[in-house]
Amino acid sequence: MFTLLKVRKVGNSLGTTLPKEILQKLNVGEGDCVFVKETAYGVELTAYDPEFEKAMEAYKEVSGLYKNALRELAK
Repeated sequence: MFTLLKVRKVGNSLGTTLPKEILQKLNVGEGDCVFVKETAYGVELTAYDPEFEKAMEAYKEVSGLYKNALRELAK
């Protein structure tokens, strides 16, 4: 799928608008953040947060070890 987006002046910057179909595929709306990642083929736009993924992996590693402590903190 290719979508042509026009770049326009927005204040002192440049910007573009995303079509509704793209926003639905990203599952984002007004006020949400998207991440831009440079790839070998250009840039990738995603709603995926790589830092959040790292944090969740770290949680998974320790959650079993400290299950009781985490249960108490959740109260």
